[in-house]
Amino acid sequence: MNIFEALRISHVTQRALADHLIQTHGDSPDRMSLFSELKRELAAHAAAEERFFYVPLIAHDMTQEPSRHGIAEHHQMDKLVEQLETTDFSSPAWLVAAKALHHKIYHHLEDEEQGVFQLAGKVLSEAEKRSLAKEYEGEFASQRLKG
Repeated sequence: MNIFEALRISHVTQRALADHLIQTHGDSPDRMSLFSELKRELAAHAAAEERFFYVPLIAHDMTQEPSRHGIAEHHQMDKLVEQLETTDFSSPAWLVAAKALHHKIYHHLEDEEQGVFQLAGKVLSEAEKRSLAKEYEGEFASQRLKG
């Protein structure tokens, strides 16, 4: 498995959780459970992805700016998650923020898959792609256990 395949596994999960989250209603156990799972998935993915995808890419001129942009988008998603944590789950404002997070997740993943992956494919060797995938997967699993 290479780093792109490893990242896409979490991308599929993120999209599914975000899609289901904006379908929930009120202060329900379903909403709380999905939000908690999405929050854990985003945090583990961002930590592992920054360490074993973006940081190595920052070393290359071609991928430096897209990597910094991706990291900045992780911080934007963190802010939206924090907003959701402090907003009443039954408030209409909660769903507005959840939809903003959904949009940001989709935007970020599309940027990565349609842009950053192609550039990264040019600067990383095949061995690096496989090595980074193993390191990412280990860190992701470790972060998931923490969350």
